[in-house]
Formats: sequence, C-alpha cells, structure tokens
Amino acid sequence: MPDSPGSAQDWTEPGAFEVVPGVHRIPLPLRFDALKAVNVYALEDGERLTLIDAGWALEEARQVLEDCLGRIGYDLGAVQRFLVTHVHRDHYTLATVVRRLFGSRIALGEDERDSLVGVREAENTGAPVSEISRLFRYGAEDLARRLLEKGDWDAIDPGLWEDPDEWLSDGMRLPVGARTLEAVHTPGHTRGHLVFVDAAAGLMFSGDHILPHITPSIGFERARPDRPLRDYLRSVRLTLRLPDLRMLPAHGPVAPSVHARSDELLAHHRRRLDETAATVAQGARTAYDSAKLLTWTRHHRRFDELNGFNQMLAVSETAAHLDVLADDGRITMQIADGVTCYAPLD
Repeated sequence: MPDSPGSAQDWTEPGAFEVVPGVHRIPLPLRFDALKAVNVYALEDGERLTLIDAGWALEEARQVLEDCLGRIGYDLGAVQRFLVTHVHRDHYTLATVVRRLFGSRIALGEDERDSLVGVREAENTGAPVSEISRLFRYGAEDLARRLLEKGDWDAIDPGLWEDPDEWLSDGMRLPVGARTLEAVHTPGHTRGHLVFVDAAAGLMFSGDHILPHITPSIGFERARPDRPLRDYLRSVRLTLRLPDLRMLPAHGPVAPSVHARSDELLAHHRRRLDETAATVAQGARTAYDSAKLLTWTRHHRRFDELNGFNQMLAVSETAAHLDVLADDGRITMQIADGVTCYAPLD
C-alpha cells in the first residue's frame, strides 16, 4: 500500500507501505517503549532485499517483519544485508537474529565500535550501568542508586551485539540494485550514527538523527563523547548543507522536508539552551538540579512525572546543554568532589 504523511497515531500501524517504487516502510513493535514502533525500510534489489535498520530482537517484531515482507512477495531469507543507522537495540539486535538464521550481512558505522564492545562486556542485567554511573557526576546520586537497586530492567543478551560484517565510514557509497546510497556520518544521538542518502530519488533515511515529532536523546550510549550536543548541532547543520530531501525517519511518519524539520530542531535547542541557562540563574548548580526545574517532552511534563529511565535521559541531556553553555561562556563550570557544578557568570 502507498505511504503518505499521517498523524503520530497512525504511523505505528503494521504493514508494508510503499514510499516510492521499490522502497517500503515497515513499522515494527517496541516493547515497553513510549515510541511504540520503529520503522524498518525494505529496499528491493531484484529477488533480494536490503533493510535499513532491523528492529528489536523480539519475537513479536520478527513475526511482524515476516508477515509484512510476505505482503510484498519476500521472506526473511531474501534479506541479504542490513544497513544499520546506529547501535541502539531497537535498530540493531534483530539483524543479529536474522543473520544467524539466514546469513544476512550487517553494516554499521565505524564509530559505534566502542559502544558495541561496551554492551557485550556489560553484565546481563539490562541495566545501563555505565550510563547510570554518570549520574553521580551530574549530582543525581539518589536517582542513580534508585535505578541500580530497581532490579526490573529488561534482561539483555550481550551476544545480540555481535560485530557487523562491515564497518561503514563517512561518504561510503553503497549500491542497492539500481540505487546508490551514501552513508553520512551524523554524530550526536550516538557517536557513530549514520543517515543514508539516496540523492537520485530525493530520499534521506534519517534514523534517529532527524525525527518528525520528537527530539532525539543526545549521547545515550556506552561510549559517550565529551560534547554530544555540540556534535548533534553540527550534524543537524550538516543536513541543511545537503539538498533538501524527503525524510524517512526511524520513528514517525514520512515527512516531505528534512530541511524544515532541521530548522525546527535547531530552534528547539536554542530555546532549550536559554531555558537551561535560566535554571542556573535560578540557583540550580548541577544537571540534576536543572533537570528538575525544566519541563519534558512536547507535553511539558514535570520531571517527577517521568519514570526512572526517562529521568536518567533527562538529566543526561541537561548535562549536555549545560556543557555547551559553559563552553560558550554563558555560565561557569567546575568539578567539586567528582560532581560537575555550574554557576552564573559573576
């Protein structure tokens, strides 16, 4: 069935939706996730398929993928390659399962290597221990201890984060049948995030870099860089230097303009930097303090309305904004007893 712009409520409906001839959007379910679904894109190559992103290694997701591929005349054995935008579980892990069954190949950005290793070396608890440990630096010791003691994380199988068959670098050109995709390095959401550009067809498979309805989390990964927000803003500006393309995101409906949404995201972060600076003027001294004074999501929820996982994301993202403010000379920053503290300029 043809794909068309829709509401935030309808893009998660299962099916194989034709974006352009030979390209199909397939939403796969996510368990216990507010996003509800992740888009996988199936690109036809004769009797074979290349999939951009793979989905989470859940039995229900695999069943939906098999059913939707069947609707367009294929099965899982027809998937010859996965081009994965980044290493988060809802994009990577189902590719490992399919590769074990059918010998498909997996390609991933080379700068995801350290995070991939970090996941494999983690204890099989599901708790993102390295991410939680950063909360101590952000002044959120009580939140960190609650999360570590919580004990109800989804168990993970570190083996699902096997190495890819191919590491992709910025600018690589990837033939997919008559198409040629270009891998473009867009760090920020993760340090090795890639988008895939089909310039001839006017398409960008934007992963979690540019999303139509939400702003992606910044730097939630095992190997977090020093300034993930700085990286992200540069990457958004990079998309504006490319031709304006139709946006095929990982979460949300297809949208007509990458540039329009990129402008909105840059404006959002300018406002967010101002709002974060205002919390320091109000007396916040740590990322935890600031996060509790801000509102969250497009519904402007209070910090205490978020669950523990999303509170962790909120504090981490606030720290990213505070670091940029300090780098830009709008506030001061110092480390005291292992906690990063901020203050207004004298």
